[in-house]
Amino acid sequence: MGKYITLHPDGLGSTQFRHHYKTWSKRVNSSMHMDHKSGDKMYIDYAGKTLSIIDSVTGEAKEVQFFVAILGASQYTYAEASISQKKEDFVRSVENAMRFFGGVPAAIVPDNLKSAVTKSCRYEPEINETLQDLADHYQTTILPARSYKPQDKALVENAIKILYTRVHAHLHEKKYYSIEELNKAISALIDSHNRRKLTARPYSRLDVFTEDEKQELRALPNEHFEIRYQSFATVMQNGHVQLSQDKNYYSVPYQYIRKKVKLSYTSGTVEIYYKYNRIALHKRNYKHYVYTTTSEHLASTHRFVSQWSAERFIEWAEKIDSSVKEYIVHIIESRTHPEQAYKSCMGILGFEKKAGRERLIGACKRALDFEVYSFKAIQKILENNLDTAPFEDHDQELPDHHNIRGKHYYN
Repeated sequence: MGKYITLHPDGLGSTQFRHHYKTWSKRVNSSMHMDHKSGDKMYIDYAGKTLSIIDSVTGEAKEVQFFVAILGASQYTYAEASISQKKEDFVRSVENAMRFFGGVPAAIVPDNLKSAVTKSCRYEPEINETLQDLADHYQTTILPARSYKPQDKALVENAIKILYTRVHAHLHEKKYYSIEELNKAISALIDSHNRRKLTARPYSRLDVFTEDEKQELRALPNEHFEIRYQSFATVMQNGHVQLSQDKNYYSVPYQYIRKKVKLSYTSGTVEIYYKYNRIALHKRNYKHYVYTTTSEHLASTHRFVSQWSAERFIEWAEKIDSSVKEYIVHIIESRTHPEQAYKSCMGILGFEKKAGRERLIGACKRALDFEVYSFKAIQKILENNLDTAPFEDHDQELPDHHNIRGKHYYN
């Protein structure tokens, strides 16, 4: 009261305040008392009054939101500061609350803010998809409070009013330069609030939570929730779709070429759906303009080409004969880049079926003797039947002739 008079010297005195409050209270509509079952509901909301942090570089004050969660039966309370009320920050705050409580309630009761309810309806409100994903991950239910029905969230509203005095007011007495620093201060004040004895009762919120409610909460999953994002794309002719967020590409089964698909992605995975059926799952790659391909997604012809490599052609040639392997190695080494030789290797090794194994071996031996390394060289040898011709001895003695002086002439 003293602080109020200091700030507002012409404000109401204690006697006037009580008189006006008594008059107002007689006009308030009656409401039903609600009994809360242990582990049943967790009420969540944002306080109307924001907090602030100071930008250490510019010195400007930046507003941050004050999130509050409270369990129905014990009134055990959690609060934190968050950058915004957007769905990413909102679902993270809701998850932090459940991790703080050490368990999952049967239902979560949010207000009708956009991050929780996409479309309000008295009977079947439309839940934000991200919040619904969080509920599915933690196996709980979202029960939005009815619009313009404050009694549905009276518990959290009252908790916020109390926290304005016990937490919010204390935070304005000091400057904070990061959200982490601010939340550390909030955590200490919330702990004091939860340990404080309830009015006219010999126990605290923490006591009720520990003795009655904690064991009624369902166990937390081991893994934290990952926010899922969505985008749509048309499958390209090469059997890949683009994730525009990262500017890279992911394969889908070739049967879906030119189909419009939905990409659902988290920080670690990319799932691709066609008409509600998942057709592909990839590990997310953050490098730009990279193709992530699963070989099973490619048509058989494309799959074979995608597996071309120098090692594969050399191994294939070795199974035929060592001379064929030697010739293939020369083909690959004679090119600036190994991939330049792959089509030549494919054509040469294909002669095993067209001309037969023995003829291919003979052609490679003949080409090695000529020291000519190309597909056309093997083709010409086979067309002219040079693979079956006897090899000439390049080191044979030259015949005697009167025009040939001989080696002794130069001595």
